[in-house]
Amino acid sequence: MLEGKIAIVTGASRGIGRCTALQLAKSGADLVVCARSEAPLKELVVEIEALGRKAIAVVVDVVNPADVGNLIDQALATFGRIDILVNNAGITRDGLLLRMKDADWDAVLDTNLKSAFLMTRAVAKVMSKQRCGRIINISSVVGEMGNPGQVNYSASKAGLIGLTKSVARELARRNVTANAITPGFIDTDMTDDLGDKARAELAAQIPLGRLGEAEDIAHAVIYLASDRAGYVTGQVLGVNGGMYM
Repeated sequence: MLEGKIAIVTGASRGIGRCTALQLAKSGADLVVCARSEAPLKELVVEIEALGRKAIAVVVDVVNPADVGNLIDQALATFGRIDILVNNAGITRDGLLLRMKDADWDAVLDTNLKSAFLMTRAVAKVMSKQRCGRIINISSVVGEMGNPGQVNYSASKAGLIGLTKSVARELARRNVTANAITPGFIDTDMTDDLGDKARAELAAQIPLGRLGEAEDIAHAVIYLASDRAGYVTGQVLGVNGGMYM
């Protein structure tokens, strides 16, 4: 489905990012995987190569413009083009509004939103020249509905939706699409610390009665990255088990 395509996945060392990178490889894409931690990226590259695809790992702080520039340079030097960007890098620094520290607000907005802006700006130049490309932003259901204790995270994920729609309008004439995916509660290492009671309470909020899997998000990415979604842009695809309708 994606044979010959080159994809960049940020935050690829774990969770949704890691699963997405593997699914892209299984669909035929070659990968540039990036995160702040080198060891898990190297392990991921080995797994991708075992699937018969090419991959490079780049340790990067996606909030740093110089690091982002170096990432794009390495991608082009290795593969010559960039067809797919998955902006997945994200963190949480939860806390109630009245107790939230400025540093926790800044860290989340920078990692979750500014990084997507920097990465999108950088690849937009490449994709515009190619006159084709797919930009996929991993937002969140809480960016649509809010969540107590997550004003910073919710704001960053809502911002990604606005970024997506504006980029879609700007780049459409260059045949570059931009879409967002809003996962609900997904069973990853970010939810591993939840106890059984907390997990049951979360599941009770979901019409399908369970947390999602990372593969659920990865499959949505594959669709939006494929030619089958060539007429889909500026959209927000909810993958949340019916939690938000």
